Amino acid sequence: MPDKTKQMPPELKASLRAGFNEAWRKELRKSLPVKERMKIRRQKMPERKPDLRNKHFKEVNFGLAVKNALKEAQRCLDCANPMCVMGCPVGIDIPAFIKLIEAGRFNDSARKLKETNSLPSICGRVCPQESQCEAVCNLKKATGVSVAIGNLERFAADFERDSGKVFIPKALPPTGKKVAIIGAGPAGLTVAGELVKKGHKVTVFEALHVAGGVLVYGIPEFRLPNKILRAEVEYLKRLGVKFEMNIVVGKTVSLKDLKSDGYDAFFIGTGAGLPHFMNIPGENLIGIYSANEYLTRVNLMRAVDFPEYDTPVFKGKRAAVLGGGNVAMDSARTAKRLGAEMSAIVYRRSRVEMPARAEEVHHAEEEGIEFHFLTTPIRYFGDDKNRVKAMECLRMRLGEPDSSGRRRPVPIKDSEFIMEVDLVIVAIGNSSNPLIGQTTPELEVGKWGNVEVDWDTMATNMEGVYAGGDIIRGGATVILAMGDARIAAAGMHKYLSSKK
Repeated sequence: MPDKTKQMPPELKASLRAGFNEAWRKELRKSLPVKERMKIRRQKMPERKPDLRNKHFKEVNFGLAVKNALKEAQRCLDCANPMCVMGCPVGIDIPAFIKLIEAGRFNDSARKLKETNSLPSICGRVCPQESQCEAVCNLKKATGVSVAIGNLERFAADFERDSGKVFIPKALPPTGKKVAIIGAGPAGLTVAGELVKKGHKVTVFEALHVAGGVLVYGIPEFRLPNKILRAEVEYLKRLGVKFEMNIVVGKTVSLKDLKSDGYDAFFIGTGAGLPHFMNIPGENLIGIYSANEYLTRVNLMRAVDFPEYDTPVFKGKRAAVLGGGNVAMDSARTAKRLGAEMSAIVYRRSRVEMPARAEEVHHAEEEGIEFHFLTTPIRYFGDDKNRVKAMECLRMRLGEPDSSGRRRPVPIKDSEFIMEVDLVIVAIGNSSNPLIGQTTPELEVGKWGNVEVDWDTMATNMEGVYAGGDIIRGGATVILAMGDARIAAAGMHKYLSSKK
């Protein structure tokens, strides 16, 4: 690791050793003027070759090398009014962690990240930075190309983990309060990390046999390797978080049971596990999956390694994935890796309206995924064994914008056509998990099954019960769930501190 202090005056070397302060940040600004920083090109993240990576599940991106991370960090202008921080749902001090990278203080950079983000290795890989922090980057306004904030976040977090010197902050003295976190997804993990540092005793109850929620069952390893998630969970365990697996709150135990066990506050982070279907003829044919089931079989239950693992999944030769979000991209790219000769996205709007990350769409195109825009299925056809063999589709055109702000797809008369398929994956969205709402009648839920909260605190109508993530939003992003969780953790800590 290069020593960025060698050319600095002794007093600045001392300030670097003393800790994070303005003196060396000013020196870094002076060492490379703004005009020179603006001339540096964005450093490209190295990737595996598309025609090779679409045959296996190894991670697509390699991550920035040290020299590239240092160069990319120099692009940060360390603005007086850093809009990037405002664009981050968890409020990371982005200029600070980037300046620490520029100074060669990589582990300190990771430590700065973890002040507000318990899962930086994950966020650096799966968050839509291009529509959040990078979208409002002042450098982008000036040059058209933002600082690669997400890539630098990943670099710092990965460097700390690989160095074997992961910093474990010391928790505050025990408060004697017990907190139950229901669901070990990104929201639940974030709340757990925040509250255990405050001195509360935190237990996470998870229905599955491993922690991670959608991070482990919904995101393929070529985007988020399991070893990264395991390392983040291990970090929380070292902080003092306790995990209870294979417990379905609402079935195995109830909120009332947990309260009787002495828990003082609760966080519901059970996600959006209820998949949507189109309810069209033939939808019950064999070979038609929800994206939830398909990705869970492959990612969590290791169908990719069948028969070594005893979970089968139909691989198919002609796969059609319905939807245009990240889950659809994950499903189509997974089907290709499992051997599909044709793997296609079928989306009822145009490319412009697709909610998937630009990087994921780009990677899918590189890997040979076909795109059928302005197309929607209206029925499925099966063979004599009730296996799907084709679907009838309808061409669409875009009309006036709907409530989402996107132009509404309108059917084109007499535009029907047949697409031959033997595997269909429906990725058109999910509803909030209904189980706790169904088994806790006093809990207020909306008409779509989402738990109702006060958005300023994430408190529900039940005293001491909070919620966040997809259970209150429906299907959303990892970082929005974590943003909810930070608000909830603050509200819960205030509530617990008020209890005698």
